[in-house]
Amino acid sequence: MHAAPRGSRPPRRDHGWLSPALRPAILAAAGVACVIGIARVLAEGRALFPGERPGWGFAVLTGVIVTYLVAIGRDRSGGGSGAGAALALSVLLLYGWVPAALVSLSVVTLVGAARRDRWLDALLHGAIDMLGVGAAALALALWGTKPSIERPWLPDDWQASTLPQLLLGACAYLLVTRTLLWVSTAPPGGLPSLAASDLPRQGLVALALLAIAPLIAVVASERPLLLPLFAVPLIALDSSFWMARARDEEQLLDPLTRLPNRQWLLERTTSALDEATRTGDRAALVLIDLDSFRSVNDTLGHLTGDRLLLQVSDRIQRELPPGAEAARLGGDEFAVLLPRVASATSAQRAARAIVGCLSAPLDLDGLTLVIEASAGVAVFPDHAPGGEGLLRRADVAMYAAKRDRSGVEVYDASRDGNTPDRLALLGDLRRALDTGQVALHYQPKVRFDGVVAGLEALLRWDHPDRGRVPPDEFIAIAETSGLMPRLTEYVLECALGQVARWRADGLTVPVAVNVSPRDVHTPGFAGAVAARLARHGVPPGSLQLEITEHAMLEDPQQAADTLAGLTGHGVRMSLDDFGTGYSSLVHLRRLPVSELKIDRSFVARLVVDSEDAEIVRCTVELAHSLGLVVVAEGVEDDETWERLRALGCDAVQGWLVAAAMPAAETTAWLRARDTVRAEDAAPAPPTGPAAPDGAAASADRAPRPDPADAEPVR
Repeated sequence: MHAAPRGSRPPRRDHGWLSPALRPAILAAAGVACVIGIARVLAEGRALFPGERPGWGFAVLTGVIVTYLVAIGRDRSGGGSGAGAALALSVLLLYGWVPAALVSLSVVTLVGAARRDRWLDALLHGAIDMLGVGAAALALALWGTKPSIERPWLPDDWQASTLPQLLLGACAYLLVTRTLLWVSTAPPGGLPSLAASDLPRQGLVALALLAIAPLIAVVASERPLLLPLFAVPLIALDSSFWMARARDEEQLLDPLTRLPNRQWLLERTTSALDEATRTGDRAALVLIDLDSFRSVNDTLGHLTGDRLLLQVSDRIQRELPPGAEAARLGGDEFAVLLPRVASATSAQRAARAIVGCLSAPLDLDGLTLVIEASAGVAVFPDHAPGGEGLLRRADVAMYAAKRDRSGVEVYDASRDGNTPDRLALLGDLRRALDTGQVALHYQPKVRFDGVVAGLEALLRWDHPDRGRVPPDEFIAIAETSGLMPRLTEYVLECALGQVARWRADGLTVPVAVNVSPRDVHTPGFAGAVAARLARHGVPPGSLQLEITEHAMLEDPQQAADTLAGLTGHGVRMSLDDFGTGYSSLVHLRRLPVSELKIDRSFVARLVVDSEDAEIVRCTVELAHSLGLVVVAEGVEDDETWERLRALGCDAVQGWLVAAAMPAAETTAWLRARDTVRAEDAAPAPPTGPAAPDGAAASADRAPRPDPADAEPVR
């Protein structure tokens, strides 16, 4: 079932909680009872409905109630009309079950005829009312009371024992009607909380309406012309119930889009997961976030942003697969519940279809906008056992899609920094930073003439229980937990302290440190780096900071200001992992960098893949045209070394030269070579390919280390 269109109430489930045959059984039982009752009355030669003034009074009152129900046009699928029930029960008290059933049937028939789209629901609730009235008639019969038109049970005949009879009849009616409504139709929206508040309120209002039934009987026997006046209290009580119910439903709706909200989504998800558990199926939750909604609000205003959200809401609803339901969680976040999916792949396919429909141009007051979205998918029971967990994991996947700009991602526990295991690892990482257990290793960058161009500081953490923790694992935890600034401070402190010690020993090689996008977007970062350099007595030229293109994507202006501040203090900048970003050529010319590092993914297949070789060649030429030094990462064999030198690359880094080494080993490695001063070590801006010098180059290269001991990952 598709989600309700904007302006409607939360979607209802159209099927009851029990067997699909229950509804026809209720209709059949009511129909058979009505036919038998009418046939019996006719066979006995008795009247079906009172005549004269009482009959006309009841007819007019029935007409007013029907007119009210038709006029408001409200969906009564949650419990029918209490006003019609009170009217039928009052007729029961005076004239018996058959006339009361005819009143109920008249209301159902007239209302159903006026609302042809819901006549089946009207017929069902009329049948339930008939069975409830029949239960009340049986309760009265237990006391020996069997009124008929010929022998009405007039109020003059009522005694003290009448009160228990009336209460018993009312309780029988309520028990039968509420039970049948509960088991034959799901609560509106299928939400337990709404049902929990709805049923007690229905009971209270029904009691109030049924308490009026004896008063109607009294007036009908004494002053039948006044019967139409009861329309006022009956309609007032009935309306109060529906207004209270509408308020409850409004609390489950987003006020702007009229989609269900977060509370509705969580409760509906719980119901869907219970059903999936019972049937052995999978269910999925898709979380959708617009990628650039903030800029629309800031540039065009909140009213335009609201109109944009309305169009996004409409598009999502039109693209929903059968059975799916949509909700708005707030801001520019939407969610889609897929109550039944075959696999994570099928859920991802549905999410891609929704995200794809959102990328089509939108027209807002003549202005054409293109809005992209990111979506995360979490599947039950694979990723979480409950609704809250499923929503959180879909959120993790959505942010992964946003970071990678991949559109849609399925939840991956290895990228979730909030699993119990990763939370424990985060605590261990905090303690390791406090106690200095995280160490820096240094990997050389070497020119083709054998001169050491610099060192890159790389993190290594030997956990006391887990052993060597891969850097990409604990760095990802730091980035998603807010620990990254602390980690960057730790690396800078250790690296600059080591640079100061090397300089004191006459080793003036520069050191490069990787910084994250979060560091670049932190106000005051450039000043903090300058202060740390001054405290250690290290000249700015001895420090190089490596950034990736992702640092420019979120807030280009803040990133540009930070980088300008760093270069203004004399710190050199290097663009790391070049070629893996999304706007390399756009930002490269504007970035204040002096070095460009070609990502290892291109270098690794340089010799065997002509396309990668062409990418490297073009990158070298582009960098040289901008006056940049080019360093190739991941060099592992002599053939790649020679090919890079032929292409004009300025320096290389990788296992062929040396693995990342602890500070003491790096010191020995440097002393074994003719290390130059920092200002001479950095490669000068290139003027062409380096001259071949195979003997010198080979003499300065270390044997290739065991890959198990080398982890050139920052």
